[in-house]
Amino acid sequence: MMEPLSKRIEPFGWHIQVNATAAQLLAHRQLLASLSSPLVIDHMGQIPQPGGAEHAAFRMVEALLANGRTWVKLSGPYLVSRSGAPVYADAGTVALRFAQLAADRMLWGSDWPHPTQAADNKPDAARLLDDLTLWIPDESTRHRILVENPARLYGF
Repeated sequence: MMEPLSKRIEPFGWHIQVNATAAQLLAHRQLLASLSSPLVIDHMGQIPQPGGAEHAAFRMVEALLANGRTWVKLSGPYLVSRSGAPVYADAGTVALRFAQLAADRMLWGSDWPHPTQAADNKPDAARLLDDLTLWIPDESTRHRILVENPARLYGF
Protein backbone atom coordinates (compact mmCIF):
# COMPACT_ATOMS: atom_id res chain seq x y z
CA MET A 1 0.00 0.00 0.00
CA MET A 2 2.81 2.45 0.80
CA GLU A 3 4.68 2.00 -2.51
CA PRO A 4 1.69 2.88 -4.73
CA LEU A 5 0.90 5.82 -2.46
CA SER A 6 4.49 7.02 -2.72
CA LYS A 7 4.30 6.96 -6.52
CA ARG A 8 0.98 8.83 -6.51
CA ILE A 9 2.10 11.65 -4.24
CA GLU A 10 5.59 12.12 -5.67
CA PRO A 11 4.50 14.43 -8.55
CA PHE A 12 2.93 16.78 -5.99
CA GLY A 13 6.15 17.05 -3.99
CA TRP A 14 4.44 15.43 -1.01
CA HIS A 15 6.14 13.11 1.44
CA ILE A 16 5.30 10.09 3.56
CA GLN A 17 5.82 10.45 7.30
CA VAL A 18 6.38 7.33 9.36
CA ASN A 19 5.87 7.18 13.12
CA ALA A 20 7.25 3.76 14.01
CA THR A 21 9.33 2.06 16.64
CA ALA A 22 12.90 1.12 15.83
CA ALA A 23 11.82 -2.52 15.54
CA GLN A 24 9.08 -1.60 13.06
CA LEU A 25 11.51 0.46 10.99
CA LEU A 26 13.91 -2.48 10.85
CA ALA A 27 11.10 -4.85 9.87
CA HIS A 28 10.18 -2.59 6.94
CA ARG A 29 13.64 -1.44 5.87
CA GLN A 30 13.33 -2.71 2.28
CA LEU A 31 9.94 -1.06 1.80
CA LEU A 32 11.15 2.26 3.20
CA ALA A 33 14.29 2.17 1.03
CA SER A 34 12.19 1.53 -2.08
CA LEU A 35 9.93 4.58 -1.76
CA SER A 36 10.32 7.16 -4.51
CA SER A 37 8.79 10.08 -2.60
CA PRO A 38 10.51 11.87 0.26
CA LEU A 39 10.27 10.03 3.58
CA VAL A 40 10.12 11.69 7.01
CA ILE A 41 10.98 9.49 9.97
CA ASP A 42 9.24 10.84 13.04
CA HIS A 43 10.64 10.93 16.58
CA MET A 44 14.23 10.23 15.51
CA GLY A 45 13.16 6.69 14.62
CA GLN A 46 12.54 5.98 18.31
CA ILE A 47 16.11 4.71 18.52
CA PRO A 48 16.29 2.80 21.82
CA GLN A 49 18.47 3.81 24.73
CA PRO A 50 20.93 2.72 25.75
CA GLY A 51 22.48 1.97 22.43
CA GLY A 52 21.59 5.06 20.48
CA ALA A 53 23.84 5.45 17.46
CA GLU A 54 25.14 1.89 17.88
CA HIS A 55 21.65 0.41 17.45
CA ALA A 56 20.80 -1.36 14.18
CA ALA A 57 17.86 0.99 13.60
CA PHE A 58 20.18 4.02 13.76
CA ARG A 59 22.42 2.43 11.13
CA MET A 60 19.37 1.69 8.98
CA VAL A 61 18.18 5.30 9.17
CA GLU A 62 21.75 6.39 8.42
CA ALA A 63 21.59 4.31 5.21
CA LEU A 64 18.22 5.85 4.33
CA LEU A 65 19.68 9.34 4.83
CA ALA A 66 22.34 8.47 2.27
CA ASN A 67 19.64 8.18 -0.42
CA GLY A 68 18.97 11.92 -0.25
CA ARG A 69 15.19 11.51 0.07
CA THR A 70 14.94 10.74 3.78
CA TRP A 71 14.40 13.32 6.49
CA VAL A 72 14.44 12.85 10.27
CA LYS A 73 12.24 14.78 12.68
CA LEU A 74 14.09 15.54 15.91
CA SER A 75 11.10 15.09 18.18
CA GLY A 76 9.70 12.86 20.92
CA PRO A 77 12.89 12.35 22.94
CA TYR A 78 10.80 11.31 25.95
CA LEU A 79 9.64 8.21 24.07
CA VAL A 80 13.01 6.46 24.38
CA SER A 81 15.19 8.46 26.77
CA ARG A 82 16.60 6.73 29.81
CA SER A 83 18.35 9.86 31.08
CA GLY A 84 15.01 11.68 31.13
CA ALA A 85 13.79 15.23 31.44
CA PRO A 86 14.52 18.00 31.28
CA VAL A 87 17.35 17.55 28.74
CA TYR A 88 16.96 13.96 27.45
CA ALA A 89 20.74 13.92 26.93
CA ASP A 90 20.86 10.38 25.52
CA ALA A 91 18.28 11.19 22.85
CA GLY A 92 20.12 14.46 22.25
CA THR A 93 23.24 12.50 21.37
CA VAL A 94 21.24 10.66 18.70
CA ALA A 95 19.86 13.98 17.42
CA LEU A 96 23.38 15.40 17.10
CA ARG A 97 24.61 12.32 15.24
CA PHE A 98 21.72 12.55 12.78
CA ALA A 99 22.42 16.26 12.28
CA GLN A 100 26.07 15.50 11.63
CA LEU A 101 25.03 13.02 8.94
CA ALA A 102 22.48 15.20 7.12
CA ALA A 103 21.84 18.59 8.70
CA ASP A 104 20.08 19.65 5.50
CA ARG A 105 17.35 17.03 6.08
CA MET A 106 16.68 17.39 9.79
CA LEU A 107 13.42 18.86 11.09
CA TRP A 108 12.23 19.68 14.59
CA GLY A 109 8.80 19.16 16.11
CA SER A 110 7.34 19.51 19.58
CA ASP A 111 4.87 16.62 19.16
CA TRP A 112 2.34 18.77 21.00
CA PRO A 113 -0.11 17.76 22.50
CA HIS A 114 2.07 14.73 23.31
CA PRO A 115 -0.68 12.14 22.75
CA THR A 116 1.38 9.23 24.10
CA GLN A 117 1.98 10.85 27.47
CA ALA A 118 -0.30 10.78 30.51
CA ALA A 119 -1.99 14.09 31.31
CA ASP A 120 0.16 14.56 34.40
CA ASN A 121 3.40 13.75 32.54
CA LYS A 122 3.35 15.95 29.44
CA PRO A 123 6.65 17.53 28.43
CA ASP A 124 6.98 21.29 28.27
CA ALA A 125 7.05 22.16 24.55
CA ALA A 126 9.08 25.32 25.17
CA ARG A 127 11.64 23.30 27.13
CA LEU A 128 11.86 20.80 24.26
CA LEU A 129 12.80 23.67 21.95
CA ASP A 130 15.38 24.82 24.49
CA ASP A 131 16.78 21.28 24.52
CA LEU A 132 17.51 21.61 20.82
CA THR A 133 20.05 24.34 21.65
CA LEU A 134 21.84 21.85 23.90
CA TRP A 135 21.69 18.98 21.43
CA ILE A 136 22.67 21.06 18.39
CA PRO A 137 25.01 23.76 19.70
CA ASP A 138 25.78 25.29 16.29
CA GLU A 139 23.38 28.17 15.63
CA SER A 140 23.55 27.92 11.83
CA THR A 141 22.68 24.20 11.98
CA ARG A 142 19.71 24.95 14.25
CA HIS A 143 18.58 27.63 11.80
CA ARG A 144 18.61 25.04 9.02
CA ILE A 145 16.62 22.61 11.18
CA LEU A 146 14.05 25.15 12.34
CA VAL A 147 13.72 27.43 9.29
CA GLU A 148 15.41 26.41 6.05
CA ASN A 149 14.72 22.68 6.01
CA PRO A 150 10.98 22.85 6.76
CA ALA A 151 10.59 25.65 4.22
CA ARG A 152 12.23 23.46 1.59
CA LEU A 153 10.32 20.27 2.46
CA TYR A 154 6.92 21.90 2.85
CA GLY A 155 7.36 24.49 0.12
CA PHE A 156 6.85 27.71 2.08
